[in-house]
Amino acid sequence: MDLKFVWPGRTRTPALKSLQEFHLDRIRPMAACRIIESREARGMDERAAEKIKEIEAQGLEKHLDNDYIICLVDDGKEMSSVEFARFLEKRQLGSCRSLAFVVGGFLGLAGRILERADFRLSLSKMTFSHELTRVVLLEQVYRSLTIVKGKHYAK
Repeated sequence: MDLKFVWPGRTRTPALKSLQEFHLDRIRPMAACRIIESREARGMDERAAEKIKEIEAQGLEKHLDNDYIICLVDDGKEMSSVEFARFLEKRQLGSCRSLAFVVGGFLGLAGRILERADFRLSLSKMTFSHELTRVVLLEQVYRSLTIVKGKHYAK
């Protein structure tokens, strides 16, 4: 299984960056994976939301090839960890396409990125910062891979 995690900009919060690396190190023995940090719109007022999302969409699109695209959105499908594990397992068995998890910036994703999504996923009904969402996603992917591989995961 080949996994791509694509989002605009670097994770700036040191504690969250550390947790990101922590989970990546645990995912890598079970699946090829990489983080792609695309162009982030910077220095613009939030009132220019559509322009910001457009700039970020241009950067994200450069990294989305023939991938199975999973966009993280508020109104996406919620799953338990076991359901998510089965979802990943099904994708692994059913296709040779890479899985690309796409997390938007602080304003979310542009409509045209959402239109390309093969699947829309929500981690929770609650709202998380985009940096925290990255960590929660990585942790859930790690947890799901341990379930698929039948490995122990401390709860």
